[in-house]
Amino acid sequence: MRMQLETVPCGLVSISDAGIIQAVNQTLLDMLGYERHELLGRHIESTMSVTNKLFFHTYFYPYIRLNGHVNEMYFSFRTNSQQELPVLLNGVRQERSGEFFIDCAIMMMRKRIEYEKDILKTKTKLEELFKKNQEANEKLERLNEEYARKQQELLRVNEQLEKKATTDPLTGLRNRRYFQEQLLAYLDAFQKYRLPFSLLIIDIDHFKRINDTYGHPVGDLVLTNLAQLLQSLARKEDIVARFGGEEFVAIIPAAGGETAVGVAESFRKAVEAAVWGEYSITISIGVSTTIEGDTEETMLGRADTALYASKSSGRNRVTHAASLIKG
Repeated sequence: MRMQLETVPCGLVSISDAGIIQAVNQTLLDMLGYERHELLGRHIESTMSVTNKLFFHTYFYPYIRLNGHVNEMYFSFRTNSQQELPVLLNGVRQERSGEFFIDCAIMMMRKRIEYEKDILKTKTKLEELFKKNQEANEKLERLNEEYARKQQELLRVNEQLEKKATTDPLTGLRNRRYFQEQLLAYLDAFQKYRLPFSLLIIDIDHFKRINDTYGHPVGDLVLTNLAQLLQSLARKEDIVARFGGEEFVAIIPAAGGETAVGVAESFRKAVEAAVWGEYSITISIGVSTTIEGDTEETMLGRADTALYASKSSGRNRVTHAASLIKG
């Protein structure tokens, strides 16, 4: 590691895709109480208890290989003196010279998730009981069941926290944070493998009138019902999210301009034909499709310009950004 990274106020470690430690900074060495030569070339799990090895396998590896990153994972290492060291871990999986590596930043944490504490206590009891005679079998079985139950509870809590962090609480759709993470991932795939996709920005026409006329509770109901309708119309691979206010967004994978406009038109027509009670709802949509050199800002900017064109042309219509360029 570069010299300036050796003493930054967090531990840094780089491991191979198989978990072998490739590089570690001095801060992490001091935290764990090891010399550099004692860790380099060893498996990262050699610094973990049995319980944390299990947690690492069931959560960290699958998640980072699926999503390319792990954010704010509560975890524990075991120091050279066999003490538990609670940490907050952030990791990213990256390719370098044709190989994948996992780079992690590690902050010491003084507070532990209560479920994790209970699991460690239960595991300690199990390790002690395994050394005793057969008379402890009945108690050992009960503790083993408790350990498994708490492990499942911890995994469920982590899943719920992850879902909550990426879900819009009003509509139940994915939220802006999740959408932006996925947009960056799709742009990266486009730059590397030339996999095109399209982006939709969807806006409710005259939404302020609904809030002013019927009140915000009705406005919230409109947003919720529209979200359910859009999700029901989306293809399995499409990502529909709430962007903010009355705006929704959708990523349409493997879709050129014509396909994306077709999807957008199906959204628009369904909303126009739906029964909304005392009021009527229409939507305007702006569409952009990936082009060379695209970034998050350029794709959103073109789709937003196309949305403005839909609004300016009378609303309740779909406009693709490419048609504006041609015009």
